[in-house]
Amino acid sequence: MTTDPLHIVCPHCHTTNRVAAADLASGPDCGKCHQPLFTGHPVSLDEAAFEKHIARSQVPVLVDFWAPWCGPCRMMAPAFEQAAQQLEPQMRLVKVNTEEAQNLGARLNIRSIPTLALFVGGREVARQPGAMGAADIVRWARSQRV
Repeated sequence: MTTDPLHIVCPHCHTTNRVAAADLASGPDCGKCHQPLFTGHPVSLDEAAFEKHIARSQVPVLVDFWAPWCGPCRMMAPAFEQAAQQLEPQMRLVKVNTEEAQNLGARLNIRSIPTLALFVGGREVARQPGAMGAADIVRWARSQRV
């Protein structure tokens, strides 16, 4: 890994932190709110927080676009939770409720849910519609790394 610091957006206060890549695995805390930068759990984001994480985070961001009324989305939620435990801190996992962030879903052309989208360097690099188990989520996400 590089020794250059990475920008990591805090999942709690959404402040951008600089963290040495070598320190990611040692459980770094946010410089502002002092909460862990990685919790092993997906982060629920509204549209503004989503934009901040996508634009500023220098680790890939895996997004689960979902809605509370969607049965397959609810079935996949525990698998996405398990995937977060395996993929962090090399990747940030987030959830976006398309009912609450309808403009974002429309702008990103989310046509079905659940849909996973992987963002690297502020742009979408891969998309996968449909529910998946934890092992498949991890395998798919790792295979997409750019």
